[in-house]
Amino acid sequence: MSVPQAPKWPNSSSKWAFTSTNRRFFTRMPRFLRLNLAKARHRLPKKPMETFMNTYSEAKIIEEDMARKLEGRDYCEAWVATLQKSVKSLHFGSWEEKEAAAEEIRKLAEKGLKRRKIMVGLGVIPPLVAMVGSGVVARQSLAVRALTELANGSFTNKALIVEAGLFSKLPENIGFLEEAQKQEFAQLLLPISTLTISQISLTSTRIIAIVVSILNSDSSNLWTKESCLSTLYNLSSVIDNAAAFISSGAVEILVKLSLVKYSSEKALAILGNLAVTLAGRKELEHNPMVPEGLIEIMTWEEKPECQELSAHILMILAHSSSSQRQKMARSGIVQVLLEVALLGSPIAQKRALKILQWFKNERQMRMGPHSGPQVGTVMIGSPPVNRRGEDEGKRTMKKIVRQSLHKNMEVIIRRANGAGVSSKFKALVISSSSKSLPY
Repeated sequence: MSVPQAPKWPNSSSKWAFTSTNRRFFTRMPRFLRLNLAKARHRLPKKPMETFMNTYSEAKIIEEDMARKLEGRDYCEAWVATLQKSVKSLHFGSWEEKEAAAEEIRKLAEKGLKRRKIMVGLGVIPPLVAMVGSGVVARQSLAVRALTELANGSFTNKALIVEAGLFSKLPENIGFLEEAQKQEFAQLLLPISTLTISQISLTSTRIIAIVVSILNSDSSNLWTKESCLSTLYNLSSVIDNAAAFISSGAVEILVKLSLVKYSSEKALAILGNLAVTLAGRKELEHNPMVPEGLIEIMTWEEKPECQELSAHILMILAHSSSSQRQKMARSGIVQVLLEVALLGSPIAQKRALKILQWFKNERQMRMGPHSGPQVGTVMIGSPPVNRRGEDEGKRTMKKIVRQSLHKNMEVIIRRANGAGVSSKFKALVISSSSKSLPY
């Protein structure tokens, strides 16, 4: 087996050939490098500066996040120190220190639900409730504002406020307080009214009495009344509270507020909840402004929600009492119902048509099968019936009915200002007969 020999360097005779090869290699190399550099440039992104800026932005975000975490750690330590100082002052400090602590707790409670739960766990509610019963106006206001923030969004905190005896500390005559204080008490009672019946059964009567006293005061502004109406609506959803509404005189003030457009919708919603109970329905029936006031509300074309709620209450009253249907008929409800059935919202139209059907059925039952002129039956020995006069009487009756319906339609069209639908309604009247009347 032959052993491979090492390559030999070119001798002097081949030196020129080696030099010539090197010369060709080094001559072509620059061109090869230029081509590869051009291809590499072609493969680079079109905007290399954009990639650099993205990397810089990511680094900046990381840096800011780290700074935020360090700052948050310092802020958390400062918050804990402030909370400890406030809780200590609230429990063991003088009245001035307690007032300052209550204001500080209110500010801290605004920061989040987690902090509110921590503060309640440290026992801040009982001393704040005690401040409400101190009798000093400024002190009461600070405590009420702090309790309102602590009750925000936590059923546990609301229940603890009630268990701490808040309602035994409230003033007897809140309606005679200043407007700012009444508004603060109303804002505190609103979140507490959302508690379940098992948590608030013993205090609902007290809440309703306080809210009614605020509503009865003439100096209450719009925001205070809205908070009170929202509180009553939450409590009216519980059927067992109907007796408390009646005993406190809430129905009368709610009927009055329902006739005021800015508060009508909420007041009608509360009355609708009370009307489903027997006691609430009887209280509405004995009210002197019912049903006239509810019929007037049904004419508010710019308030479709109020029309729907008013029609709902009228449906309940008309269904349960014939005397109420007679009062409604004497108050001119048929014409108003006809107008709502034609021009009201879909829900109001359905309710108006339902009430009209009841009036129609009651009228037919009152007339009976043998009332009115008997047509088509001849008694033995009686004079013959004049068929021509009978047909003429029918035509006269139909003409009177058409004229009556036409007059009602004209009134409705004038109220609605619907000039474009006038021809449509006139055609409907001309083609209508007594059988097409909805009542």
